Amino acid sequence: MHNYQVNLNWLEGRKGEISSPELTTKIEVATPPAFPGGVEGIWSPEHLLTAAVNSCFMTTFLAIAENSKLAFKKFSCTSEGILDQVEGKYLMTEIILKPQVELVNEADKERAERILQKSEKACLISNSIKSKVTLVTTIEA
Repeated sequence: MHNYQVNLNWLEGRKGEISSPELTTKIEVATPPAFPGGVEGIWSPEHLLTAAVNSCFMTTFLAIAENSKLAFKKFSCTSEGILDQVEGKYLMTEIILKPQVELVNEADKERAERILQKSEKACLISNSIKSKVTLVTTIEA
């Protein structure tokens, strides 16, 4: 078992700050601007959830690619969290991941696709949430 401690302190209005005794960086968080009292330009819980899925996907991909000896030059991934109202409640109903991988060898395209698919299925954050996670890959060589 592993534990991860995150602390939150309210600052003012709809803003707070998250920190961890395990980390040096603090992150200001707030209600997103789409909601009453929301604040623009500050990370929201919705951004953080989407980022958690995206960053977990990346770290899982990096581990599987290394174990599979997949040679690549670049990896990036855009993501989009979809917030929708379902039965009167707001839910993050879907998170769309759009990874782009640039390979060293064009012959590895199919293997890279399999590794990306496996990475999404193995991502512990994706497996821990109810939202659908959609993967749309781009592989170049």
